Amino acid sequence: MSTSQKLSVVVIAYNEIDYIEDCIKSVLFADEIIVVDSFSTDGTWEFLNNHPDVSAVQHPFENFTQQKSYALSLAKNDWVYFFDADERVTPALQKEIIQTINNPNAFDAYWNYRTFMFENERLHFSGWQTDKVYRLFRKSKCAFIDERIVHETLQVNGSEGKLKEKLLHFCYKNYEDYKGKMLRYGRLKAKEAYLKGKKWNVFKQYFRPAWKFFNHYIIRFGILDGKKGIIICYLNALGVFERFREQKRLEKL
Repeated sequence: MSTSQKLSVVVIAYNEIDYIEDCIKSVLFADEIIVVDSFSTDGTWEFLNNHPDVSAVQHPFENFTQQKSYALSLAKNDWVYFFDADERVTPALQKEIIQTINNPNAFDAYWNYRTFMFENERLHFSGWQTDKVYRLFRKSKCAFIDERIVHETLQVNGSEGKLKEKLLHFCYKNYEDYKGKMLRYGRLKAKEAYLKGKKWNVFKQYFRPAWKFFNHYIIRFGILDGKKGIIICYLNALGVFERFREQKRLEKL
């Protein structure tokens, strides 16, 4: 990328062989691509380790915050675009990123809205239509907060803005893959709650998943996504149910 400001792209990965090639292709414009792999067993590591444009390292996974903090520490440039292996930077977003980091009045961190993909079709509603995450930021101004171990939070010590172009998020490959993801997130959230001293109760166990489904399927128009909406809203609710089930189990240890 021939610009005055240099950009590091950072990714963490584990068993992402179905996604990683297209992920890397979408960010080849960057000056540096770093991928931290959690000892993948499906060929992801071999692909990364042999890719001429990727600096790949392996590092044991403890939690998302720890892994992302480690990955961020490897970036050589101040401007970082940190995204996931199941996401894609579109050509329009690429252009906006380059223009943004070379703007002398740029903010220190930028939110990026995402378009969610159900297999290869767009998911229009189901609670995800307003989803946004930090993706582009100055390393010198930001850090991942230690208090959270899943759905990690970026702390910004500076100004914030929003990118106009959306990031593609291929969140749903198939039913079992997404189900497994939601269950893993639920267990990590349970551990996080347990470590903070939060207590399980039967009301949370059953009301919170029901509310999650109702909120995303009815209030946030998942019903308009048809069968896709039912599946996504159910599995998201299942993740919440698993969170409290696991929290109850941890309290009994």
